[in-house]
Amino acid sequence: MPTPVMIDALGPNGPYRARHRRLVEDVTGHSIGELSLVPPVFVTRAISALRRCAPMAAGQRRTALARAADIFASGEPGGMPVAEYESLVSRLGTPISHVRAAVEAIRSSAESAHLQMLTSRPAGAARDWREPGIHEGGAVWIRRGDVFAVHTAGNHPAVNALWLEALALGYKVALRPSQREPLTPFRLVHALREAGFGDGQVMLLPTDHAGADLVLAQADLGMVYGGQETVDKYAANPNILPNGPGRSKILITADSDWRDALDMIVDSVAAQGGVTCVNATAVYVEGDPTDLATALAERLAVLPSLPPQDSDAVLPVQSAASARALAQYLSTQAEGTRAVLGADRVVDELGDGSAVLRPAVHVVDDPSAPQLAIELPFPSVWVAPWNRQAGTKPFRDSLVVTAVTQDVELFEALLTDPSIRNLYQGHHPTHWMAVGVPHDGFLGDFAMRSKGVITSPSLTPQVARAFS
Repeated sequence: MPTPVMIDALGPNGPYRARHRRLVEDVTGHSIGELSLVPPVFVTRAISALRRCAPMAAGQRRTALARAADIFASGEPGGMPVAEYESLVSRLGTPISHVRAAVEAIRSSAESAHLQMLTSRPAGAARDWREPGIHEGGAVWIRRGDVFAVHTAGNHPAVNALWLEALALGYKVALRPSQREPLTPFRLVHALREAGFGDGQVMLLPTDHAGADLVLAQADLGMVYGGQETVDKYAANPNILPNGPGRSKILITADSDWRDALDMIVDSVAAQGGVTCVNATAVYVEGDPTDLATALAERLAVLPSLPPQDSDAVLPVQSAASARALAQYLSTQAEGTRAVLGADRVVDELGDGSAVLRPAVHVVDDPSAPQLAIELPFPSVWVAPWNRQAGTKPFRDSLVVTAVTQDVELFEALLTDPSIRNLYQGHHPTHWMAVGVPHDGFLGDFAMRSKGVITSPSLTPQVARAFS
């Protein structure tokens, strides 16, 4: 058996191997490593060290992020080559082809974090008080704090691409990794440190649940991932940015043919194994949804059941016990719906203690059915009828809505609904993303603010500062 990976905390004085460690097990129940869990006193001292460290200059941050992109994608940060990393993460249940795609997504995000930061800055705000014109009065874009805490999710490694912008903005980052999949943040923090971010700029602080709350409490701002209970827990806290269920949706109106959109619908439901917040979990069609649901089920049913290390695998894998529990939950929640691919077909055991989570398709009879809000970590989709009387209400609180429609008034109604965070018209899958386009708003919207500034001529530099 390969030697288990020691996933140490990365604190203010380098790697730290805690006395209290947790086994990280793959989907078959075999251990692949040990995760150090630091005590509260370590968290407190680490956050204090982050506060004492001066932020890097903008040009240095940009250069270091670009270096980290290359180190993460092709180097050996933490002594872990990329091929070994990809193999280990796939053993945790994410198909290896998806892990490889996540490596590219993280590399691209690190390279473009500086551009994403600039895109999110208000046009009327300067990056620095030394810019020309500020002495006459203007706005300067500043951080809302110094230390940014992140609780990463373990559902997919690419989620770690989203917090890198905090470093580009000049924050010091305290990262609490998921105990389910700590390898990606562990390797990424090593890459950032090798690239030039000091021990006092970015830290990896694995903790238990009590310690996780302490990380958030002692930071200035925080970003967390979780279910609806996580969103509800932090909804009233202006210093915490919760990322919960996406509940992404597709709408096909009567002026468009769902057959032309079927490839996009399948892709939206099943891409990346259907585990991300931007995967579609509900499809609405103006009229009878039966034919669309049947065609969608036929396409999803042919996806192969393979171990996650197989390069042709596309579906997520969990322990057989976890998979059966999810299927039972789906069966209970789906009562009163019409199963096209039912819960009884979700679990496909591989004979080694693990099971593939296969797609599920159910039809509901009402566009306001409660099942349409249920999001599960595999391709599980609810297909519903929609009519003009239902309006835009069924699409509220969606991360993404893809509307296949030619109805301008409907599009504008969806666009002006503040609870719909992204809106795509036409045959664009719900998982579409691009540099310069916000995912759930820009991180800068949350982490930064514009401050009015005016200076006297005696303080104004004679030569404008050069910016990278």
